[in-house]
Amino acid sequence: MKVLLTGGAGFIGSHTAVELMEKGYEVVIADNFANSKPEAVRRIERITGKKVALYPIDVADADKLEQIFREHTIDTVIHFAGLKAVGESVRYPVMYYRNNLDTTLTLLETMAKYGCRKFVFSSSATVYGDPATVPITEDMPTGDCSNPYGKTKYMIEQILKDAAFADPSLSIVLLRYFNPIGAHSSGLLFEDPNGIPSNLMPYIVKVAAGKLDHLNVFGNDYPTPDGTGVRDYIHVTDLAKGHVAAISYADQNSGVGIFNLGTGKGYSVLDVVNTFIRATGVNVPYVIAPRRPGDIAECYASPDKALKVLGWRAEHSLEDMCRDSWNAVAANPDGYPED
Repeated sequence: MKVLLTGGAGFIGSHTAVELMEKGYEVVIADNFANSKPEAVRRIERITGKKVALYPIDVADADKLEQIFREHTIDTVIHFAGLKAVGESVRYPVMYYRNNLDTTLTLLETMAKYGCRKFVFSSSATVYGDPATVPITEDMPTGDCSNPYGKTKYMIEQILKDAAFADPSLSIVLLRYFNPIGAHSSGLLFEDPNGIPSNLMPYIVKVAAGKLDHLNVFGNDYPTPDGTGVRDYIHVTDLAKGHVAAISYADQNSGVGIFNLGTGKGYSVLDVVNTFIRATGVNVPYVIAPRRPGDIAECYASPDKALKVLGWRAEHSLEDMCRDSWNAVAANPDGYPED
């Protein structure tokens, strides 16, 4: 069975490729390397001992995307490709709407042309906006998003729901991620963002490695136990395994399935910093900075539905996530090498 991973060279996509290939799936990757590097694909091959069909394309380019479907019989698409930084989306909303919506629409049109019926979408907990209560369950309201990035995820979910309503043969799985961190246990795959990181763990490890002077903690006046934002951090390998479970679900069900992928535990920014220091023995200087536009106080999942329906649960601890993140960066202090 062949699975197309759009954005498959990225942080979550590369780890998912490994999990799929180790389960016997054939993987095709489409990635324009806007926020990833070709070296990640070579490392996927190194870990698995198998070749990956790689297409260095923009998924919004219909002609180039169609080439993939002509050359491969694609059974399932997992759609990771998209811009993903909350703060950047506030500054450049049109760029986010154009990129994230166009890639999805082009995919759906091409899939319909070639009879591909299964679509797993890399959605986000941001679709819940600022939740009235936590933990968050899948039946809670969505759409009142606090930033354009989250709005693109919400809009894509609506597009996919409408597509599935119009075509009952489609099987759509919406995976609402919480906050993936960590790295592959081999140390070969990890998060390697371009420029100054916008996510917490890449920022922490760059400070720990001496690449940045200090960590900016954005806001310490939220209504949380220590005043810093609380999130549900999930190990990227656990998250990747959730996609394998989602494909099995899509094989057996049509319509739309919606699942939170999180641990069910909320940790503050300072919890993560202190756990990182404790797990690695490496200090992380930080300063308190103003809140960022679009950030909310508290967000963590109820993962009960994923356990009941998919048979999936997160297994790694926060200590594991911190340790694996640091081990990968310590082994790759300059990130992935440039081609």
